[in-house]
Amino acid sequence: MLLEKLHFSKLRHKADRKYQFWQEGSHAELKLSDDMMREKLDYIHYNPVKRGCVDKPEHWRYSSARNYEGLEGLIPIVPWF
Repeated sequence: MLLEKLHFSKLRHKADRKYQFWQEGSHAELKLSDDMMREKLDYIHYNPVKRGCVDKPEHWRYSSARNYEGLEGLIPIVPWF
């Protein structure tokens, strides 16, 4: 079942392999500015909201958005801004 899904995922993208695990187009990027870093952080924080899992980013138990709102998160972090 899993191999069938991985095979289906690769069909449109790669001709040189049978399966594809990573999402096409997901590549590391160099973050050159604070604005760009904030944009990416907001994107990550709002994913659970977009999926309908929570109403606000800081409500997602596993998100560092909690730390940025002054709440206790699962892993202590030092917000960068």
